Amino acid sequence: MPAGQSGNQPTHTFRNKRVLVVGGAGFVGSNLVNRVVADDPREVAVVDNLLSADRSNVSDHAAVQFVEGSIAADEILEQVDDRFEYIFHLATYHGNQSSIHDPIADHENNLITTLKLLNHVRDFERLQKIVYSGAGCAAAEKTFDDPDATTEDAALSFDQDSPYSISKLVGEFYAVYFHRRHATPTVRARFQNVYGPGEILGAGQWRGTPATVWRNVTPTFIYKSLHEQSLPLHNEGVATRDFIYVDDIVSGLVACAARGAPGDVYNLATGDSPSIREWAGMINEIVGNPAPLELLPGRSWDNSGKRFGSTEKSAREIGFEASVRGHEGLSQTIAWTRENLDRINTCIRQHDAHMSGD
Repeated sequence: MPAGQSGNQPTHTFRNKRVLVVGGAGFVGSNLVNRVVADDPREVAVVDNLLSADRSNVSDHAAVQFVEGSIAADEILEQVDDRFEYIFHLATYHGNQSSIHDPIADHENNLITTLKLLNHVRDFERLQKIVYSGAGCAAAEKTFDDPDATTEDAALSFDQDSPYSISKLVGEFYAVYFHRRHATPTVRARFQNVYGPGEILGAGQWRGTPATVWRNVTPTFIYKSLHEQSLPLHNEGVATRDFIYVDDIVSGLVACAARGAPGDVYNLATGDSPSIREWAGMINEIVGNPAPLELLPGRSWDNSGKRFGSTEKSAREIGFEASVRGHEGLSQTIAWTRENLDRINTCIRQHDAHMSGD
């Protein structure tokens, strides 16, 4: 059964349409698929290699067809013909730390996928929009001072923290190129830090470091808090993030598909910027975790201190505004995590031997 809770808000954008979701078994992708099937589509094709996703996330709706594999594989691309009105490209090599550990794998799964997909669909005639998931962290200024909201037209820096950020930016460059050269209807959606129901710690294959399991701060903190463990705060938790609930991200993706201008880019952000320490405290308060916070030094690679996204353009041009704020979103995510601990623990156990060095 699908993991998330985004399938009960029909928009009619995809009614009787054919939709392809690349990375549709992942956290955001599976929530998006749930939303799409609520619109009564003709077909929803899901392509995912399950590198960082769990098969149980794939919707069992009759319209959904699942293909396991990478969209960069020629035999998979051959199945993508000119029948789709909408394509969402959400596949990625999940996370900064995994990309630092294995830059080649990041290139293969985070950039080659994008280039081959765009090149394959560049002249499709039925395609109305192809929505590419960009990364707000790659566009944001690298600072621990008080930041300004990152706008869509902010100057981009060559000083990036990870291959992941580099791949995400180059993916945007290709999206712009294919629109200008071939009129491919690309729309770029720049994500902030997504959290919410459906994110399964340890989902997918072992990728070389504990970040395979502990790859995002919110599900890590919730899991540890539920087990009355101390929450680890790198750089003592002074960094800030724009945390956006997964239902809002899905709404933003739908807005990009329905109203985004081809060739353009839109932030999917809340405009809020709690510190990691404040976020951890909120989680512990909701859970009732008595363990003290664990204050750690900063990570050598991480220069993305304080950041949040501007919401003005998305509100003005595609009518997107986030509606779920921190306490409400965390409460729902914590409740989902409690209900799905068995699924989560099953995935974590798959990697225990690797993490212990056995």
